[in-house]
Amino acid sequence: MPPEPVVTYRGGEAGQGRLEHGELMVEVDEARKALHAQHHPHGVLETRRIPGSFELPAMTEISDFALSKDDLVVINPGPGEYVHVMEGQRHGYQNLTIGITYTAPGGAPPMHTHVGEEAHVLTESQKVLYALGDEVFELEGPYIVNIPPMVPHSFQNLDDEVAELVVIFPTNVWEYDVLDYFPFADR
Repeated sequence: MPPEPVVTYRGGEAGQGRLEHGELMVEVDEARKALHAQHHPHGVLETRRIPGSFELPAMTEISDFALSKDDLVVINPGPGEYVHVMEGQRHGYQNLTIGITYTAPGGAPPMHTHVGEEAHVLTESQKVLYALGDEVFELEGPYIVNIPPMVPHSFQNLDDEVAELVVIFPTNVWEYDVLDYFPFADR
């Protein structure tokens, strides 16, 4: 297997929250809790996003337009799960954020939601277990999965090789809410 990626931002206090696993973790406000209550019965533990300030690229050089995976921020949202994140607002995009996962065998992010929709793309013939709302199901690539806004979801790599899912968001910000429920705990 390829080596695990290295997380970009290290732990510690970050003023507005705490840094862990390469992400800024902040408390969930009452409006966000009320939004979740309209969509599912699970509690919300925290909101996670990419920390730090940034300068908008000039968008004048090829390097402003063509990004290497090695140029992206790396986070570690769950055991065996790393994501190379292209957060649109940091790279000149208006309505696009993309992640490329490194999901080790058995790896999974926490159960979470996004305010907007998300798509997962897997081009290899690997097996992935999904939790989408109250449904748990297995898929074998290649496939595209539509994850509607505010639907709790997670996935777990059932294969013997690292899975690289491409996750796509029609927003320029990487942000999600972690829930107090994990559907794969008994597996």
